Amino acid sequence: MTTEYDDIINLPHHTSRNHPRMTMEQRAAQFAPFAALTGHGAAIEETARLNAQSFEE
Repeated sequence: MTTEYDDIINLPHHTSRNHPRMTMEQRAAQFAPFAALTGHGAAIEETARLNAQSFEE
């Protein structure tokens, strides 16, 4: 059985001659400004606070 990617599946991973590989920290920093769930952490903290209050009462 052959697939359309059989000709490239076993090729070595490309390594640029011009750009060094990024560290994990650099890669993470590249996406840090993007926050798809803005305010999600605050919502979780508020829910936890309200639940803690209900257990205390």
